[in-house]
Amino acid sequence: MTFDQIAWLPLCAGLTAVGIALSYLAFRRRGLQAGLRATAWSLLPLAAYLTGALRTVWNIGSAVVGFVTGLVFSPMVWSGVVVTGLSVLLFFVSGGLRGRALSRARATGPADPEAPAKAETPRKQGKAADPRPVERAAKPAPADDFSDIEDILKRRGIS
Repeated sequence: MTFDQIAWLPLCAGLTAVGIALSYLAFRRRGLQAGLRATAWSLLPLAAYLTGALRTVWNIGSAVVGFVTGLVFSPMVWSGVVVTGLSVLLFFVSGGLRGRALSRARATGPADPEAPAKAETPRKQGKAADPRPVERAAKPAPADDFSDIEDILKRRGIS
């Protein structure tokens, strides 16, 4: 059905008349504020017709309905949705792998081979230094959110 096949003036005037009658009931039952608000809503169909906005609303509604029906019933569109989902999944997986690589790089320590020797030398603050090397408490590796997934992948032979 096209826009021109509908008699819009009688339809909009009828909607406005019914709305004003209901606005009067709202005014009687719930007060002035409810009656005025209902009257404002009731005048919108006639105003849309008189200003020509009704054709624009019709065109927007037709476009939305056409888009939705094209989306729901088109296998090509659903293929695009699946490819979009795969793309998003790959973005998340690549970000997770990058995070794991960065955490491994931090866990292996500094690249300077003399850095551990420098770190083990105690500071001298006016006292004689202890000749024994300083033993540091072993830091636990940072918790890896993907360790469970990594174990599952190793068991399946995917890693």
